[in-house]
Amino acid sequence: MPIITIKLAKGRSVKQKQQFVESVTKEAAKHLNVKEEWVTVLFDEYERENWASNGQLHSIKFGEGFGKGE
Repeated sequence: MPIITIKLAKGRSVKQKQQFVESVTKEAAKHLNVKEEWVTVLFDEYERENWASNGQLHSIKFGEGFGKGE
């Protein structure tokens, strides 16, 4: 039973996350030779002010609304 954890900044819509888990589930089942119902996907979502790369907080680096597109 694969458990896949996705870490990402908050802001994605339910629609985006649903489409993502459908794709990930299908591919995981195919490549790991398991049933789709055995695949679990967990989201760990972080505020952009709690995530940084290249020495800059994402809340400053990317600004409001980044990654929220549908």
